[in-house]
Amino acid sequence: MQTAHGIGDPLAAVWGVGVRFPNDVEALRDVDCTLRTGELVALVGPSGCGKSTLLRVLAGLAQPTTGTVEIAGRPPAEARREAAPIGIVFQQPTLLAWRTVARNTVLPLELAGVAGATRDADARALLEAVGLAEFADAYPHQLSGGMRMRVAVARALVHRPALLLMDEPFAALDELTRETLQEELLALRARHGFTTLFVTHNVFEAVFLADRVLVMTPRPGRVVGEVAVPFGRTRDAELRADPAFAQLAGQVARRLREAQA
Repeated sequence: MQTAHGIGDPLAAVWGVGVRFPNDVEALRDVDCTLRTGELVALVGPSGCGKSTLLRVLAGLAQPTTGTVEIAGRPPAEARREAAPIGIVFQQPTLLAWRTVARNTVLPLELAGVAGATRDADARALLEAVGLAEFADAYPHQLSGGMRMRVAVARALVHRPALLLMDEPFAALDELTRETLQEELLALRARHGFTTLFVTHNVFEAVFLADRVLVMTPRPGRVVGEVAVPFGRTRDAELRADPAFAQLAGQVARRLREAQA
């Protein structure tokens, strides 16, 4: 069930999660957080605090040492197969150089055994949504960095995930491209309604995108703060010049400093 603002019941939940690697490095300790249906949550924290590790745990790509993780009431690997498909976008697009844009986009559907006509139609629709329809037959080396990231986003969304996990996807891009992609991500979220966990180091990016910002401590990472973002779901470039936006970004930055003290 979703509210009038598009935010619904809990989709993903993390309780008491800790991760300790075989080399005895403790990445996470007693992490608790919940993602509600249709919500975009930004996760900020210092380098090495375990943000990416938490994302991988939610994706079912890493196992917690302690605690429980559920997506749609199931363990992540099971949910990914049956209940709530998960899309992942990493910092690097990781496109296959020998495949065209269209063929990169349909890869998750191919692996899932979706019929060719259906998967091609779904890929065309998403490439249109991310502004790359005319580049469907191009190869990754022919694209700019921002265009390659758009392909990665389209590929992550092509199987209509309930949960989209994004690990600093815009960090390597120039500022103008980064801001454009932020706006495009919000438009895609409004259109498709997926839930998102967005990892970033950038407090301005976090505040522009998120309904809530979660703040983590240095390693072993714990979630120690939450800042609600009150700007509604329809946001445009002019929000970045609003004094209230700068004030809230400053509040998140202060919470980060306090978490590291």
